[in-house]
Amino acid sequence: MKKTVIVNAHVVSPGVDIEKATIVVEGKKIKKVIKGSKSVKADANTTVVDVRGQYVMPGFIDVHTHGALGYDFCDADPKAIFEFAKAKLQEGVTTVLPTTLTVSNGELKAAAKNAKAYADAGMPYAKVPGIHLEGPFINVKCCGAQNPKFVRKPDIKEVKEIAKVYPVKLISYAVETEGGDKFAKECFKAGVVPSCGHTGAKFADLKKAYKNGLRHMTHFCNQMTPLHHREIGMVGAGFLVEDLNTEVICDKIHLCPDMLNLIFTRRSLAHVQMITDSLRCSHCKDGYAFTMGGLEVKLENGEARLVKGGNLAGSTLWMGMGLKNVHDVTGIPLKDLVRTTSWNQAIELGWGKTLGKVEKGYIADLVVINPRRWKPSAVFIDGEQRI
Repeated sequence: MKKTVIVNAHVVSPGVDIEKATIVVEGKKIKKVIKGSKSVKADANTTVVDVRGQYVMPGFIDVHTHGALGYDFCDADPKAIFEFAKAKLQEGVTTVLPTTLTVSNGELKAAAKNAKAYADAGMPYAKVPGIHLEGPFINVKCCGAQNPKFVRKPDIKEVKEIAKVYPVKLISYAVETEGGDKFAKECFKAGVVPSCGHTGAKFADLKKAYKNGLRHMTHFCNQMTPLHHREIGMVGAGFLVEDLNTEVICDKIHLCPDMLNLIFTRRSLAHVQMITDSLRCSHCKDGYAFTMGGLEVKLENGEARLVKGGNLAGSTLWMGMGLKNVHDVTGIPLKDLVRTTSWNQAIELGWGKTLGKVEKGYIADLVVINPRRWKPSAVFIDGEQRI
């Protein structure tokens, strides 16, 4: 069996920080993590990778991302998901749930078909085990950068039709819509994690969906009811209900540093998930203009906003930089924060015993992060070095 040995690694994994370590990978899995330096010679069956003291972390899992490098998951072009997945791999994302927009049923099925084609091609870049439907079952008054033209009521039949083409793992919808509370239970029966987002829900609405199993919130604080002293809304729910898995965009734009500090120091880190919510303008330069679900968007000063109205439309964030931002703002040790970039997502999606840690028996999906630049210098998927 092929063996890869990563030497001079600074391992950062949930609850673990080892400044000098050696990681032995056999096949797709981590065979062992050894404290201290170890002299290893390469041979016909052994590849030695010297990371020279850089961080080695679990490969990032991004459950909410629309695109990058000029491509969007909802593009009709089958090439889009390949280029998108290649860009995410460059960011250190080893598993991604490409995320749709609020568009027509035909466009959603086409996106799912393209995801299947990527899987059939062997997933040459980041893994795509399923997709995230952001909409179309949202509150028309809380669209943000989603197109209200395509908003419709929750319909589990539509979700199942799309899932027949390619698995749907996560769906963002407004719980206050007609039948929204029961829709959560229907999603679970169909193997889909329901999430509340783009919502005008009151706390009472959330509690109904919670009783039916809902435990996820889409881009916390963005496009949801704010905290008020007579109605705590969805933001209040995120602080009061500990086991809600809250997505957080950590670019310091969607949420100010003080809000990031509040979230990460007051919420259980076991239920926080960093996301990028990146758009096709990620990896692009300022001035890049594009359409998103039929709406015009422009990238200026690193911010993607609707041309009409100025709403934030998503981000250009890389997960590693989001991790750095939160570490800088809060001072929380990386060994505690790193679970929010991978292991929490893996747990919710049913992979927590095999993915999201740098530990014996776990799949060797790893990212090597340069601590000076906070960008990946190497990425491994299933034990294979792809960058």
